[in-house]
Amino acid sequence: MSLTIGTMMALSFVVSLIGLAFLIWAVASKQFRVDQSDAEVIFSGAEGEDHAPDDPTSFGFQEDAEPGEGTDTRHRKLIFALIGFGTFWLVLGSIFGVIASLKLHLPDWLTGSAPLSFGRMRTMHLNSVIYGWLSLAGIGVAMFLVPRLFKTPLRGVNLAWGGLVLWNIGVAVGVYAIATGWTDGMEWLEIPWQVDILLAAGGACFAAPLVLTAVNRNVHHIYVTAWYYLGALVWFPVLFVIGNLPIHTGVQGATVNWWFAHNVLGLWLTPIGVGAAYYVLPKIIGKPIYSYRLSLLGFWALALFYSQVGMHHLIGGPVPTWVVTLSVVQSVMMFIPVIAVAVNQHVLWATNLWAFKQSLPLRFVAFGAVMYTLASFQGSMEAVRAVNTVTHFTHYTVAHAHLGAYAFVSLVLFGTVYYLMPILTGRLWPAPRLIALHFWLVAIGFGVYFFSLSIGGWLQGLAMLDASRDWLESMQLMQPYLEGRSVGGTLMTLGHLLFAINLLSLVFAPRRSTDAVGTATPATSAS
Repeated sequence: MSLTIGTMMALSFVVSLIGLAFLIWAVASKQFRVDQSDAEVIFSGAEGEDHAPDDPTSFGFQEDAEPGEGTDTRHRKLIFALIGFGTFWLVLGSIFGVIASLKLHLPDWLTGSAPLSFGRMRTMHLNSVIYGWLSLAGIGVAMFLVPRLFKTPLRGVNLAWGGLVLWNIGVAVGVYAIATGWTDGMEWLEIPWQVDILLAAGGACFAAPLVLTAVNRNVHHIYVTAWYYLGALVWFPVLFVIGNLPIHTGVQGATVNWWFAHNVLGLWLTPIGVGAAYYVLPKIIGKPIYSYRLSLLGFWALALFYSQVGMHHLIGGPVPTWVVTLSVVQSVMMFIPVIAVAVNQHVLWATNLWAFKQSLPLRFVAFGAVMYTLASFQGSMEAVRAVNTVTHFTHYTVAHAHLGAYAFVSLVLFGTVYYLMPILTGRLWPAPRLIALHFWLVAIGFGVYFFSLSIGGWLQGLAMLDASRDWLESMQLMQPYLEGRSVGGTLMTLGHLLFAINLLSLVFAPRRSTDAVGTATPATSAS
């Protein structure tokens, strides 16, 4: 155990030094000498002016395009390819997920083939949506936003295309390997490490253009969204390389496993979702976030408190007590960045409900932002031993994972894609009603999924703690709740199919003329 603890502590020290270097640089370059006017750097026009709502789907195209928005043809095609391939993996991974869910209460269904067993289907689902959908779509959003934030064209576009090829080959080979039974055998780390080399190379090809663009920026102040993305570019490569080193076994492997798995959510997917929301919410509404200083506090608190959160999954395991205690303390401290984000984002959209009612992309992003708050609060409470005793080893944990990775990150990505694609292509969505239907399918589907597993998982945990009840009873009582899971998952999958249809329909939609502006009059008061 000493090797793993020593490795992790040394690694955490190195990461802390990197973070400290960034902090020193930020202080030296006066990045922290901010006021509320710095929240307006994402808007065109002079500071203090009224900003028009920016959502072509709901308010029409604006007259003036912003610099660095990605008008280069290769850049546009790159972003569309990233989102398109991400959507492919979303639909395929969702089908895997529905099959896995059905097999939990229909165990005799599809029993003639090993790749169709629950263990492989569920693992193929997880890796398809994490590395295929969330990562590719998140990188696509970053490729769109980073040039806009830094007011400069994206550098290294050809290198990013190479990354797209390597990453998709890595995900495809990895999912196929899992289907055949070739796996590293740890959750979130199932793809064989030999295949992970492709993902690491592809990730490097993605990161280099974003870093080069940041270095060649034409703005002094770095907006909070860029801080989240730059942080993710530092954190994720370290997590991915260390987590996939084939040197961890047994309890050591479990420790590294949950250090990696939780940090992928908190230091990779969370920056993608929170960063996008910090840009899209104020842009669509046309007003800056509530407190810009608070936004930077939220970022640095995330960087400080999240790195060791995952160890609470090992409460009761053969690991040093201080490791688990440190994780519990850091989990509770996560209330600080979460409250900072919640105040900034929820106050903004909740005080501008007219935009929430009119803008379809805003509904997705605002819903996802609320889910981030709930997922983080729930995660902090799950780390407390009194709660963890009940929820550990139950479907309650599965519901919580989907609250964070799906209801938060995926919903924000859906809304961001619906916002950016008209800007990127110069075309309006041909069927806005299908976008609304997509929202309700995934929102209702997730609600059924989440509450079924949360209620059932809690009852399951209580049953397992009751020594007078047979263990099998704790499994049998889950039957109706697992059926609810399948219903919710099917609704979400239908929503994902609609999302893919909407993207395809945009390809064949007529292109707007360059001088065409507003197709709708933006509302100025609640309706």
